[in-house]
Amino acid sequence: MSFTNPIIPGFNPDPSIVRVDKDFFLVTSSFEYFPGAPIYHSRDLIQWKLIGHALTRPSQLQIHTPEPGGGVWATTIRYHKGVFYITAASFQRYRPQQDDRVWPQGFYVKTTNIWDDSTWSNPVYFDQVGFDQDLFWDDDGTVYLSSTYRKLKPTPGVKLKDFAIHICTVDLATGHSTSEPKLIRESSSGVAEGSHIFKRGRYYYLFSAEGGTESGHCEWVSRSEVGPLGPWELAPNNPLWRNGVEDEVQNTGHIDLVEDADGNWWAVLLAVRPMRKGDQWEESVFGRESFLVRVEWENDWPIVNGGKRITLQSNGPGLYQHDIPISWKDDFSSPNLQLGWYRKNTPFSVDYSLAERPNHLRLYGGPYTLSVPASPTMFLRKQTHRFCTWETKLSFQPTSEHTEAGTVVWWNYFTHSSLGIRKRGDQRIIRFKPSEGDVVEVTLDLTGDVVLIIECGNEYRFGYRGPSSEETIWIGSVANHVATKAPPVGAPFTGMIYMKFSESL
Repeated sequence: MSFTNPIIPGFNPDPSIVRVDKDFFLVTSSFEYFPGAPIYHSRDLIQWKLIGHALTRPSQLQIHTPEPGGGVWATTIRYHKGVFYITAASFQRYRPQQDDRVWPQGFYVKTTNIWDDSTWSNPVYFDQVGFDQDLFWDDDGTVYLSSTYRKLKPTPGVKLKDFAIHICTVDLATGHSTSEPKLIRESSSGVAEGSHIFKRGRYYYLFSAEGGTESGHCEWVSRSEVGPLGPWELAPNNPLWRNGVEDEVQNTGHIDLVEDADGNWWAVLLAVRPMRKGDQWEESVFGRESFLVRVEWENDWPIVNGGKRITLQSNGPGLYQHDIPISWKDDFSSPNLQLGWYRKNTPFSVDYSLAERPNHLRLYGGPYTLSVPASPTMFLRKQTHRFCTWETKLSFQPTSEHTEAGTVVWWNYFTHSSLGIRKRGDQRIIRFKPSEGDVVEVTLDLTGDVVLIIECGNEYRFGYRGPSSEETIWIGSVANHVATKAPPVGAPFTGMIYMKFSESL
């Protein structure tokens, strides 16, 4: 049966998956956003629902001024003897342009009740630095930790990142290593990461994402009859597939495997789906998303997607076509925020209320603007469809010229386009500030609430109207390639997010 990729659209990179009885659970990376480590649930691998997050408390996650691409990387979910484990690492400083990064210590959190966010433990930190951590329990109960960090001895005569996969045994109670780390996989590309270890039959399998997460991204596999320390034998069909820069799906890799209840094997992976504009590809506004493909076995080697390129239409037994709904609404009638709202960074304090004005989200403007790495007062939701309209009704009567509230198309704190209400003299104005180009200010002739509108498609168009009006007054627009411009530091590892904001200027 055919089905459509991605299975989880919008910014959802580095998918990792487990099955417990009839339930599939999938976690993705959250980078600089809070709460961290979103968890999705499915019964059939096609329809996924966000059910919570593993990192919801400041005691679990402290990211206050990360650069773009920093924060929580490559979450991995595992299940062992009634306990769910999620491993991750959090970069605070990440400047790949200058090869300037502070390597994080990885950690894990655990719970016996994945349906309740509050039950996740505080982090237990590993004493090994690195990222893309994975836990593997061998048959004798030994626990292995694999992670990626730079080789101790650089490759001579070649300028490479030299990111390689290392493994050691670990005491889960303390996070302390109980053996000397061993390098088990390096790549001629200079990047071997995203390690996942499985055992099937008599073989141990090591999957590794190689070539970097951009256009060179691909997946390799090795196997061993001895154990997780190796020696490892490379598969004869590496890389397992190869998508190129002219394919409709690109940057594919970083897979995790799961077996369903009927014995079928599947892989989830990250990929991007750029848009063709003339003779060029335009950067995907969604960033890296979660895809699903079939895995078969031949001579005890995995064959992923038949060895063919990953496409937007895939096939697999028992699956089906499903259109993910575009429409969504939050009227703030619940005592808690709906799942799917995010903050940039860990907030310092509670700067909002759902109770002070029922059926409204009240924001308390903070000292940070949208253009600094700290955490401004803003609430974000991921863009999941290319053609859609975002509307937010705003009640704001500014008494100072140094405050603003509005809505934003957000890529990072270097690149964002806002539409906000401010005070100028004795009048309210509406102010459009694109990520590039001139600021546009228009006197606001409405006296009450204002509906701010962002129309998405081949560009982002910004406008407003009154709550009872059907006529939209358009102020300006931003081309998609401008809205997704790469930052001068860090990396564009996330996707487009809309938000409400309030700030003091």
